[in-house]
This record gives sequence, structure tokens and C-alpha cells, in this order.
Amino acid sequence: MNRRIGFQILARSGYVARGIVFLLLAALALYTGTATTKSALDSLLDQPFGRLWLGLIGLGLVGFVAWRLAQSIANADNHEQDFKGYTVRAMLFGSAAVYISLAYYSFDHAFGIAAARSSDGEKDLAGWAMAQPFGRYFAALIGSGFLVGGVVTVAKGVMGKYERYLEPQARGSTLIKIICVYGLGARGVLFAVAGVFFCYAAFTLDPQQAGSLADALIWLRQLPFGGILYVLAAPGLFSFGGYNLIEARYRLVHTPDLGDARKAVSPNEQSGLEDCPPRR
Repeated sequence: MNRRIGFQILARSGYVARGIVFLLLAALALYTGTATTKSALDSLLDQPFGRLWLGLIGLGLVGFVAWRLAQSIANADNHEQDFKGYTVRAMLFGSAAVYISLAYYSFDHAFGIAAARSSDGEKDLAGWAMAQPFGRYFAALIGSGFLVGGVVTVAKGVMGKYERYLEPQARGSTLIKIICVYGLGARGVLFAVAGVFFCYAAFTLDPQQAGSLADALIWLRQLPFGGILYVLAAPGLFSFGGYNLIEARYRLVHTPDLGDARKAVSPNEQSGLEDCPPRR
């Protein structure tokens, strides 16, 4: 197996694992009224071979982390070397950090060595941020990142920017478009609401005010016509799970360029390489 095929398996298994997590999250949100990514993983433990499935999801999430690091550090998607490109890569790196935690949680529970109390990731992150120098501003910066990430996710769906990363045969499908737009939109809105919660926690210096996607769903349900909003948002997480499964099948996965080729050519040849258009 060459490096390119091996890396594609890592990336695609990662999207499958992430998709399963969000499908479980959506199911719990609809049937229990509340859910977190960790409680979604915990629900597998009650199923036959639950620990095995949880361990396999953990392995898949490790693959997803590897892909996120390739996108952010090695620029596998060839983002432009400008402020926008660096911002996108920074958010991808943040995503890698989140899924490292979730992968560890999966392995921890799969092998039966988990602590008795599951931590609340967002509140723990807010508490850690506020304990740092200039903690309030650091926490506000993280919350703003969540908020911007949510807006970018919605825009990615509405403007169809996700299509540039899909194989050509998937771009004309109406069904794929509906799943991707609905899923990205719902996830983006909930992520932005969670970002607002995080910023409010920074403003009040109270880490307990930070919220997760589950808290965002509960907040939507308490609004006027909240029942309708909840019914629209919770199934949107199903669509986001479906979006990840579509990415697992049709995502253009480029093997990161480790720079070996550039070291072997002259400066003039390197200049010519830089003029080449990015891969899409």
C-alpha cells in the first residue's frame, strides 16, 4: 500500500467516524431532548459489541485528526497564502484539537478505564482559558472563533463552496446538495450559538455559562416558536452526519506535499512551481 492510498483510507475513515457521531447525536437529540457528542458515544456502550464499536470510532477519529492536521499544517487543500487561507487553516487546526479529545474519550471508554464523571468539554475549555494570563480576552477570542466558524460553515453550505472539494460526479446531484446545504446550515447555526455562549461566559467570567451544541438546541427550543426551530435544527444534525458520509465517499483527498520535490529543484524551477494553480 503506497502512502497516497494509506492517507486516503485515514481521511475517509475519519469522515465515516465523524458522520456516525453526528448521526448518534441527532438521534439522542430527537428522542431524549438533549445530547452531547460524548453522550452520543456513551450510547454505544449499551449495544452489542459496544466497546468494539467505540474503539473503531476512536480509530476513525484518529484518522480524521491526521487529515485535519494535514489540511492545517501541511495545507493539503492548497489554500492561498493570505489572511483568509491562514484563518481557514487555523480553524482546521482547532478542529483537530477537538477531535483529539473525542478520540481519547472513545478509547478511554472502550477499554473501560474512564473516570466516573464525564467532563463537560466547553465549560472545561472556558475554565482553562480564563485561568491563563488575560484569560477573559483569550476566552472571548476562542468564543469568537466558534462564532466565525459557525458563520463560515453556513456560508459554505449556502454558497455551495463545499462542492469544490467533491469529486465531479457528486456535484450535480440534487439529493447530495440538499443533504449538504441543510446539514452545514444547521450545524453552522448551532455552532455560532455555542460561540455566543462562550463569549458570554468570558464576559461574565463564569465558565459555567459556556455551552455546547446540546445547549444551543435547548436554547432554540425555549425561543418563541422554539418547537418548530428545534424540529428543524435537530434533524439538521442528521443531515450533517450524512454530509460527512458523502465526504467519506466523494471528498478530494490530496496527499500532503512534504516539500521533498521542492528541495530537489533549483530556485528558478521553484518559482515556476509557485505559479501553478492550486489543486481542487
